[in-house]
Amino acid sequence: MEEEILTMPDAIPEDEHVELGLRPKTLTEFVGQPIVKENLSILLEAARGREEPCEHVLLYGPPGLGKTTLAHVIAKEMDAEIKVTSGPALERVGDLAAILTNLEEGDILFIDEIHRLNKSIEEVLYPAMEDFALDIVIGKGPAARTLRLDLRRFTIIGATTRLSLMSAPLRDRFGALYHLDFYGPDEMSSIVSRSADLLDVPIDEETSTSIAGRSRCTPRIANRLLRRVRDYAQVRADGEMNPETVDAALNSLMIDARGLDEIDRKALLAIMKKFNGGPVGLNTLAAAMSEDIATLEDVIEPFLLREGLLSRTPRGRVATKHAYLHLGLEVPREMRD
Repeated sequence: MEEEILTMPDAIPEDEHVELGLRPKTLTEFVGQPIVKENLSILLEAARGREEPCEHVLLYGPPGLGKTTLAHVIAKEMDAEIKVTSGPALERVGDLAAILTNLEEGDILFIDEIHRLNKSIEEVLYPAMEDFALDIVIGKGPAARTLRLDLRRFTIIGATTRLSLMSAPLRDRFGALYHLDFYGPDEMSSIVSRSADLLDVPIDEETSTSIAGRSRCTPRIANRLLRRVRDYAQVRADGEMNPETVDAALNSLMIDARGLDEIDRKALLAIMKKFNGGPVGLNTLAAAMSEDIATLEDVIEPFLLREGLLSRTPRGRVATKHAYLHLGLEVPREMRD
């Protein structure tokens, strides 16, 4: 079990290999998140100056913004080995104990989706994070006794998309909490240009801006769209990357100029046409779309809310005037100025 957790599988999808190659290795290379970078650089420089491992770090924010990348950047900056696992992968206390006892001085344990740790695992983590000790119960019943094993000083980096689902005792044991927010247009354009250079794809500023504008302010999506545009250009446009190629490639993927995909438009159209623009409850909307409620709440809604195309009211979800205009539909009389 330990070997499965600590090592990457032999067969990694091609896109995942490419994604790993596009990740920045140092804080200097990391684009965006200036406040996080500034505070993180102070934390790491202070730890290096004291010649000790840095404090435990918790990174939280929407998916695709660079939490895993930052964990590897911290390891690189601290010249430390990093072991990678995830909350769902740690099913038994023995799994975690095996990992912790094999960590060397200064090593980093990165736990993705840390909010999905079960309660028994959390209880083991508390003394490990605070006292660098592992409490193990040996035996059962009246003969049971507790054995405490000393651990080498290490750093835990946790990443979560749902900070509210983490228990307060676990959250409070992290010495540094950093929130990753969505990226601005200029930052997204810089990320696309940097990734294009690493992929050896010739691209101009206008083209990188066009891809960035459809990327939902998320680097992971930007890198994925860049690769799909590159493929389209290679097969259908003689390898020429320009705004026209971007439009053709992403239109074929049904991604429009604001980054909405088919499922986003399906949600808005369901509210507009089936429920007269809303309000409509989440359960009803999910049933009408034949989608899972969690998909609506975690994947579709956040982007539409941020773009001002959807609003939440006490009575349910409502499509905004901007949504009607974006989809080319007639704006209801009550929404007109």
